[in-house]
This record gives sequence, structure tokens and C-alpha cells, in this order.
Amino acid sequence: MDGGQPIPSPLVPLGNVSSDASMSLEQKTTFVFVILLFIFLGILIVRCFRILLDPYRSMPTSTWADGLEGLEKGQFDHALA
Repeated sequence: MDGGQPIPSPLVPLGNVSSDASMSLEQKTTFVFVILLFIFLGILIVRCFRILLDPYRSMPTSTWADGLEGLEKGQFDHALA
């Protein structure tokens, strides 16, 4: 090496760092939106794992035919007419 100049590192930004330190309003809004999406994704992942671990807890105990009056279960003739 010639020892005269230091090797520039890609991790260290060159130039004035303080002028680019603040984010614009659009960047802040995007950052908040991405954080909210990650929170929503985390909630969905937790909910899916809870359903996978105990699938019968989230199912209702009543069936669709419990509310029918005057009709027996499985009898569909002229039910909507």
C-alpha cells in the first residue's frame, strides 16, 4: 500500500452527515405505515397459531339449523318460497 490515503469504507458515508440525518415527511409516513403493517402481520400470525393449536375453540357451538322454526333439519322443499 502506498500509505498516503485511507481506504474508503462503504459503511461510512462521505460528506456532510448532519444534512441528511433528518427524514422527510414522506419517509416518516412510510416508516409509520410499515411499522403498522408489521404489527398487523404479527397479530395475524398469533391468531393463526392459536387457531392451529386449538381449532375447536373458535367454532360456534350452535349450528345453522338451530334457528329454523317449523322445518326439520334437512328439509329444503319450498323453504324460501
